[in-house]
Amino acid sequence: MKLHIAKDSTQLSESLAAWMATYIADVLTTQDRFTLVLSGGSTPKQLYALLAATPYKELIHWEKVHFFWGDERAVPFEDERNNARMCFEALLDKVGVIRENIHVMRTDITPEESAAAYEQVLKSYFSDSETTFDLTLLGMGDDGHTLSLFPGMPVVHEESAWATSFFLPAQDMHRITLTAPVVNKSAAVVFLAAGAGKAETLRQVLQGDLDVDKYPSQIISPENGQLHWFVDEAAAAGLHTK
Repeated sequence: MKLHIAKDSTQLSESLAAWMATYIADVLTTQDRFTLVLSGGSTPKQLYALLAATPYKELIHWEKVHFFWGDERAVPFEDERNNARMCFEALLDKVGVIRENIHVMRTDITPEESAAAYEQVLKSYFSDSETTFDLTLLGMGDDGHTLSLFPGMPVVHEESAWATSFFLPAQDMHRITLTAPVVNKSAAVVFLAAGAGKAETLRQVLQGDLDVDKYPSQIISPENGQLHWFVDEAAAAGLHTK
């Protein structure tokens, strides 16, 4: 695991954008497509805005990027809570993507049907591969959740399905999510975390005892890939660093 600490959220986004551009370019020297999992939530918005602007808008071969989502709220695309909508508005509508390369988690069918359909898409891409995504972008909630892997929920321990759905009582809604098995086969996973509200949870996730039911982010550990944490000083305040 490699830890990247930035001064503030602005420098954090700038650092990750630069790292992503270099990483995508390097991968595309050996293959003709790049598979990227986007994260919802508020923290990535600043990152996406940077990627959609000069110089990254021109530097990255967006037409070669295939887009996926880590999780989705089972609400219509028009709903402001929809992760895909945010990603389209902040990034995808502003760069030269190919629509056939964008794979949203559908919310116009039942959550169960959506998860099953998404798994089929993933298997069509990766069933013959040792790894899955070239890069999976993840966030971490103040409670230690990532994707829709929430503390105490059975989905944290899913071992076979690559995508699944469930009802989350705390939010009174269904969620559709990738699972640890498919994410842990990624070539690279990047967590993005910012703010003092994440400090204690980040300390527990990275330096505390293993307790995936309490801190589900701990279950994300690529089998043969890279793991990076990009955090700001406020989030890193509780860490013991050399």
